[in-house]
Amino acid sequence: MSTKRLYEIFYEVSRTVNSSLDPGEVLNRIAEQVTRAMGVKGCFIRLLDRGGKVLKPAAQYGLSERYTRKGVVEVAKSGLDREAFTGKVVQIADAGTDPRFQYGKEAAAEGLASVLVAPMFVEGSRPIGVLRVYTGERREFGPEETDFLQAIANISAIAIENARMHQTLKRQMELINAYDYQVFED
Repeated sequence: MSTKRLYEIFYEVSRTVNSSLDPGEVLNRIAEQVTRAMGVKGCFIRLLDRGGKVLKPAAQYGLSERYTRKGVVEVAKSGLDREAFTGKVVQIADAGTDPRFQYGKEAAAEGLASVLVAPMFVEGSRPIGVLRVYTGERREFGPEETDFLQAIANISAIAIENARMHQTLKRQMELINAYDYQVFED
């Protein structure tokens, strides 16, 4: 894919991030855009639970319901994700046989071959999740594609953090308004 085309798609994803404060909607649209842009079979965005031990599904595109519900992704059991959380984009040529991939048998049954994973960080170094793309055939991702996926993971992390802050502020305003109403009633 040309650098110009990747830039155009990055611009579209950036617009998507700014189009809504609903994280589910934004992440689903990002997963679809990334899948189409990179010409891959599917995309999965997973976010860490509060304990930082489990990657929970947040959005996906192009993958079967069976595959998306295959089981819990535990960071301790997923060498792929542990490696990504060191701060680099990680490639796997064959998800069905690579021991770093927690669900190799399920990936093979889904018809997945290569995987590219970008970490999602906020505040510089705090991991919040991963953005994964999957191919149906073996594929070597080039530097432009890995840089592109990391850039998308970065703006996705910003979108998630903005949505979380918005929700927190909204709840605080509702509490303040409820308090103000109660004061005037007394």
